[in-house]
Amino acid sequence: MWNRPITAALLAVGMMASSSAMAEAPAPYQVTPELEAAAKAEGKVVFYTATDVTVAEKLAELFKTKYPEITVQVERAGSERVFQRIGQEYSTGIYNADVIETSDAVHFAYFKREGWLEPMVPQEVADKWPADERDPDGNFAAYRAHLSVIAYRSDLLPDAEAPKTWEDLLDPRFKGKMVKAHPGYSGTVMTATFALTSLLGWDYFEKLGTQDVMQVQSSTEPPKKLAQGERVLEVDGNEYNVFRLQDEGVPIKIVYPEAGTPLAVGNAAVLAHAPNPNAAKLFYSFLFSLEAQQLNSDFGGLRSFHPDVKEKEGRLPISQIKLLHSDPAQLEPEILTIKSNYEKYFGT
Repeated sequence: MWNRPITAALLAVGMMASSSAMAEAPAPYQVTPELEAAAKAEGKVVFYTATDVTVAEKLAELFKTKYPEITVQVERAGSERVFQRIGQEYSTGIYNADVIETSDAVHFAYFKREGWLEPMVPQEVADKWPADERDPDGNFAAYRAHLSVIAYRSDLLPDAEAPKTWEDLLDPRFKGKMVKAHPGYSGTVMTATFALTSLLGWDYFEKLGTQDVMQVQSSTEPPKKLAQGERVLEVDGNEYNVFRLQDEGVPIKIVYPEAGTPLAVGNAAVLAHAPNPNAAKLFYSFLFSLEAQQLNSDFGGLRSFHPDVKEKEGRLPISQIKLLHSDPAQLEPEILTIKSNYEKYFGT
């Protein structure tokens, strides 16, 4: 159902020694009139992204206000689907995309090994990004971050009865009331599943699988199921969609367990065979600009590594949340096990 053989093949190849040598990061670049003119002459940039389509298209609209001569083609899918699509295209010599973004850091380690990324460092990234949130060789940088959170409909589930810990989700009273996303589709949930199995073990998921949990694909979907009233409680779902629904007045509350909440980082990069290389370079720089990052925060509810971004009032600062980090190097060899165990325990 989840095209696992394709992913398995790609990862098996990716875990072999790379044929491309690591290179020193290129010098940071600024947006110049010459770059803008060349990008406008190309007239188009194709963006493969795992960010919620509404947020991604809003970002494209902002870019268009600055560069109306350049069309932004947003191609949105779950991280695993984006990964598979690039793998299929590049393995057969098809080069459609210019800029790529997913919420699974393992993907970028793989793309880098294959030599499918064009190293470049926007000046904003060089000046303001934490060193551990950008590739030392300049192949990619962290475009966004968000949490995989528990959340519930506060009008349907009293606060006093809401779960406070991950283990609380195993309570029989929540059986048939929960929704969660799938690690075979969502990079966010792949990362979160790895973090939680490291914390709680696979026994936890085996028990959770008996709770008659509604299964959806993307991490963008559980918050929407809560908004529609189809379920009262989400096991996981991206924090930014909950923020957006809260801004619309939907009565949803987030739970940040004391044991920690999984953090997912969405990297972005320019592809080595980008059909519109100058527009790609311009758009890539734009992604890390303060105005783009502030829009991601204000409209999209995303967390940003840009130090000048101001969080919306009422949102719990990330500095006050215990985070569960996932090391991509440790996650990568566990991906097939995660998918296999998940299918066994959840039947999908």
